[in-house]
Amino acid sequence: MIQAIIFDFGNVFIDLDLEGALRKTKNLIPYDKYSSSLVNINHSYEMGLISTQEFIAAYLDYFPNLTKIEVMNIWNFMLRDFPKYRLEFLKRLKLSNLYQLILLSNTNELHINWIREHVPFYNEFKNCFDSFYLSHEIHLRKPNRDIFEYVLSENNLDPSECFFIDDSMDNINTAQNIGLYTWHIDPHTEDITQMLEKKSSLFEI
Repeated sequence: MIQAIIFDFGNVFIDLDLEGALRKTKNLIPYDKYSSSLVNINHSYEMGLISTQEFIAAYLDYFPNLTKIEVMNIWNFMLRDFPKYRLEFLKRLKLSNLYQLILLSNTNELHINWIREHVPFYNEFKNCFDSFYLSHEIHLRKPNRDIFEYVLSENNLDPSECFFIDDSMDNINTAQNIGLYTWHIDPHTEDITQMLEKKSSLFEI
């Protein structure tokens, strides 16, 4: 029986335009200059191992033709709409008091600051969760196994009693290997509000 539901954030609650962000990046940053070093910088930033100032400075070192504002705009371009009906679904789930609700997101200070500014109900959303884990605050990131083990340990959870939703197959694979039930949500064809219907065999409904 499911006792806890662990949600990703991007492409589960807030829509992301990953393809558009990639096109915008390629238009402003030559692909052959986007090295593994920058990928490592991105991961370090998501884990809170470098500050926002250090992150932006690293990009400006690689691409001196860009301004600080352009770097921030490129980085935040993927963030799109957070439909309020998803918040209402979450609130109903919270009111049912059937499950422990946990958010587990790979994110960073720039993205969260943008969301706080552009999503007026962010605090209401956050308050729906019993635990709220952002990668840059806990210095761990998906799909690494240790971030799942951390969440399970912190909440005294048995993985066989947990349900994990994410749009990344890498993250889903790690969760499955640990023993969690999963839903690899397709943001193009599925919506989090369909969860109880699609996974009815796992839930008390």
